[in-house]
Amino acid sequence: MKFINPYLFIVTTFFLVSCTSQKEKLSLKDAYKNDFLIGTALNAGQIEAKNAKEDSLIKKEFNAITAENIMKSMYVHPQKDQYDFALSDKYVAYGEKNKMFIHGHTLIWHSQLAPWMEKIADSTEMKAFMKDHITTIVSKYKGRINSWDVVNEALNDDGTLRQSVFLKTLGEKYLIDAFKLAAKADPKVDLYYNDYNIEEPAKRAGAIALIKKIKAAGGKIDGVGIQGHWRLESPSIEEIEKSILEYSALGIKVAFTELDITVLPNPWDLKGADVNQKFEGNAKMNPYPEKLPDSIQTKLAERYASIFKLFLKHKDKISRITFWGVYDGQSWLNDWPIKGRTNYPLPFDKDLKHKPAYESILKLKKKEE
Repeated sequence: MKFINPYLFIVTTFFLVSCTSQKEKLSLKDAYKNDFLIGTALNAGQIEAKNAKEDSLIKKEFNAITAENIMKSMYVHPQKDQYDFALSDKYVAYGEKNKMFIHGHTLIWHSQLAPWMEKIADSTEMKAFMKDHITTIVSKYKGRINSWDVVNEALNDDGTLRQSVFLKTLGEKYLIDAFKLAAKADPKVDLYYNDYNIEEPAKRAGAIALIKKIKAAGGKIDGVGIQGHWRLESPSIEEIEKSILEYSALGIKVAFTELDITVLPNPWDLKGADVNQKFEGNAKMNPYPEKLPDSIQTKLAERYASIFKLFLKHKDKISRITFWGVYDGQSWLNDWPIKGRTNYPLPFDKDLKHKPAYESILKLKKKEE
């Protein structure tokens, strides 16, 4: 019988256990803790911690949260004289309990409005609504919510102002007023303008002009949220980098607030995230109903690696990276722009397991060590 050195056996066992333990402890939030916050968007069930596996994953991997839907106007302010804070209270409590950065999404947005808001046609009434809505919500969570999307998606893709109910009733001054009202309700909270496609040249120019106008008029704006609803091939890393540099040059923080990467065909080369656009689909538009091919998994992993490599290069300018959803099965991209598809846009699959994309993001930090 071959003699086994007991000392060597103990040391080897300890080393293997230690390595396994380290691997188990490794997470996105820990890997990037000295760079920027790593966040996710929570749905109502996740806010109420209804699924233990999902809850465990959220707590392990993320140190920042955004409410996917429940703080939008139609849910939090359903009637003119009625607010519903039941779920938003739970959301804030969840973040506090788990020592997470809590982001408020969103105060003024043309979409997902309560029906009564869409009917406001008088400027005096709209002004009163905005003052009441912003002041009530921001004041309620003063000192508890860390940052807010004050205005969401106010621009068209060409950089002009969207013809929303707010613009039609109040003109572009509504944008400045919204930031002033939010700052008055909580002077210490970080205030963001959030939009999609604002890494594209024309819309980026519009967003920069908008931010400058708000600042020049005395509005407090601390950051810009680039949503990051992207594709495997576009936008280019060069355009994303230009955006980081140009927004940062305005003296504000840059956050990537709703990051996901679609792997599915894009009907009519649609870009962005306008939730009002829907398309009828066919089998060609849903090519991977059961499983993502290895070749596409690899492309997705490479795309995430190149994006996070850029984020690390400019970590001094970036405050937060938030994925739009915890895992593939939850993603809004399964139902937009075509309902009933199977998409694979996030680092965790439908079974909450790490994908090659997850490993590619972690590997960048391992190379630094």
